[in-house]
Amino acid sequence: MSDTPPQADDELAGTEQPFVSHLLELRDRLVRAMAAIGVCAAILAIYPGPSELYDLLAAPLVAHLPVGATLIATSVISPFMVPLKILLMAAFLLALPVVLYQVWAFIAPGLYAHEKRLVMPLVVSSTVLFFIGVAFCYFFVFGQVFKFIQSFAPKSITAAPDIEAYLSFVLSMFLAFGLAFEVPIAVVVLARMGVVSIQKLKDFRGYFVVLAFVIAAIVTPPDVVSQLALAIPMCLLYEIGIWAAQVFIKHTQAPTEPPATPSA
Repeated sequence: MSDTPPQADDELAGTEQPFVSHLLELRDRLVRAMAAIGVCAAILAIYPGPSELYDLLAAPLVAHLPVGATLIATSVISPFMVPLKILLMAAFLLALPVVLYQVWAFIAPGLYAHEKRLVMPLVVSSTVLFFIGVAFCYFFVFGQVFKFIQSFAPKSITAAPDIEAYLSFVLSMFLAFGLAFEVPIAVVVLARMGVVSIQKLKDFRGYFVVLAFVIAAIVTPPDVVSQLALAIPMCLLYEIGIWAAQVFIKHTQAPTEPPATPSA
C-alpha cells in the first residue's frame, strides 16, 4: 500500500461565496464607487466650478488664438452641456483611485498570493502612467500643436473654434496619449502570460519603432511636433516595459509544488 503524498494547502480554500453574495458585494462596490464620483463632482461644482474647469481646459488653445478671439458655441445647449461633461470627466479622474480600489477589493479574494503581487502593482502603475500621459499632452503637446496650427492660419481668417469640437479633440488626444503611455503595462502582461518571450520583445524593437510612428501619424494632428511627442515616448516606454517585464516575471512566479514522495 503506497502513501499518498500530502497536498499543499490551497490558499483560496474556504473563500468560496454563493453567487448571490457576490452580486451583493458587487452592488456595494459599485455604490461606493459612484458615491466617490458624486462627492468629487459636488466638490468640483462648488470650487472651482464647471465654467472655470472649461476655461482651464481651453487655456492652451486660448493662449494661441489671435487677440480678441474666443471659442464659440454653435448649439443652444452647448454652454451648459459641455462644462457639465468636463465636470463629470474631472470628477471621475479625481475619484479614480477609489474606483480602482473597489475593483481591487472585489477581485482580490479570488486571487492567489503570487497573483496579487502582480495585479496590484499593475493597477497602480497603469493609473499613474495614464495620468502622466494626459498631463504630458496638456502641458506640452497642446501648446506646440496649437502654436503650429496658428502659424499656418492666413491673416484673413479669424479662428473661432466650437467648444464641442474642441472638447472632442481634447478627449481624443487625452485618450491617445493616456493609452500610449500604457505600453509598459502591455509589454509586462504579454511577457508574464507567456504570449511572447523577453528575447522576442527585444528582437521586435525595430518593428515597434515603425509601429509607434505609424500610430502617431494616425491619432495625432498632421504636424511633426505632436507625432514626435507621441512616438518617441512610446519607444522609450517600450524599453522600460522590457526591463519591467523581467522584474515582474522574477518576483511573481507561482510557488513551486513540493516534490512527490516515492511510494513504499
